[in-house]
Amino acid sequence: MTATEELIASAEAHSAHNYHPLPLVVASAEGAWMTDVEGRRYLDMLAGYSALNFGHGNPRLIDAAKKQLDRVTLTSRAFHHDRFAEFCTRLAELCGKEMVLPMNTGAEAVETAVKTARKWGYRVKGVPDGRARIVVAGGNFHGRTTTVVSFSTDPEARADYGPYTPGFDIVPYGDLAALREAVTDDTVAVLLEPIQGEAGVLVPPAGYLPGVRELTRERDVLFIADEIQSGLGRTGRTFACEHEGVVPDVYLLGKALGGGVVPVSAVVADTDVLGVFRPGEHGSTFGGNPLACAVGLEVVAMLESGEFQQRATELGEHLHSELHLLVGTGKVTRVRGRGLWAGVDIDPAHGTGREISEKLMERGVLVKDTHGSTIRIAPPLVISKEDLDWGLDQLRSVLA
Repeated sequence: MTATEELIASAEAHSAHNYHPLPLVVASAEGAWMTDVEGRRYLDMLAGYSALNFGHGNPRLIDAAKKQLDRVTLTSRAFHHDRFAEFCTRLAELCGKEMVLPMNTGAEAVETAVKTARKWGYRVKGVPDGRARIVVAGGNFHGRTTTVVSFSTDPEARADYGPYTPGFDIVPYGDLAALREAVTDDTVAVLLEPIQGEAGVLVPPAGYLPGVRELTRERDVLFIADEIQSGLGRTGRTFACEHEGVVPDVYLLGKALGGGVVPVSAVVADTDVLGVFRPGEHGSTFGGNPLACAVGLEVVAMLESGEFQQRATELGEHLHSELHLLVGTGKVTRVRGRGLWAGVDIDPAHGTGREISEKLMERGVLVKDTHGSTIRIAPPLVISKEDLDWGLDQLRSVLA
């Protein structure tokens, strides 16, 4: 057996089979490239589902982490530490909001937002106790906790985890009329992804997000934007909502906020929303720890320059231009997305998304499939145009 085969066999024998990874074993990575245990290099065109927006081993982020490792890594929120205030202040300013509630993972941020919306509904809006409802969209992916999968429409994510958490109403994504019909006096929030990632990088119809913003204001309902995958530069703006000129009441952030170094997430809103919490009502041992704040601060500083948003815009235009040339050729049926983020529907005659991903892996390019014959392309924002073109050449070769 090769080293790769031995390590995969060991992983299969001793870890739960909750993932179906591509058959390679990564040993090191830098920028947009990863190297496996056999010494073969691969172009990363997935970027950890946007967790690696700034590339593997970004020197600025690694340096920030190393410096903090020598000082203090964890205090718990039982004490203040000297990176917390600056992190919360700078992240709030980046979002144009007043307060930050730091957590660790994206799913924790979503769970925190659900609790926030319900508490706000009872204490501020005046919804009778126990009746708060949240409207979500079909095809959503907000995480894998019991509460979150309770409002998933993906049978694979939801099956066998009941009984499910009540209090959610599901409407079709992009259907403003259905959303309007679903909102009642007991509705406390509308929770949406500005672009649905796991569903295949689905961009809603023009005018949908502004319509959601208008409706939620009209009905005194919080608009919660899950920007965990779409935010922090991926689409060419700091937040995907910006493409439609929309500012939600609550931003949910994660993935790229940790710079590919540590898990960092946050709920960001104004005081009239996050101010509903009192000491002891919600918390996290690791949320807002010194190491996370040090890395998160550097991420905020990098985004403040606008450099990465600009790269995602320019390279994204090139990416989509090249991918759209494949539509109608009998190879690709549809391309969606914004910035350096694309969902590519492969003609089933060429194979499933998994099969295309495996063929690309054999040619040194890493992508991931979703929902049948769709592959997702989301390279680190630091990728060069030359490397991006090389990756696209491999896709064209696989489909030839």
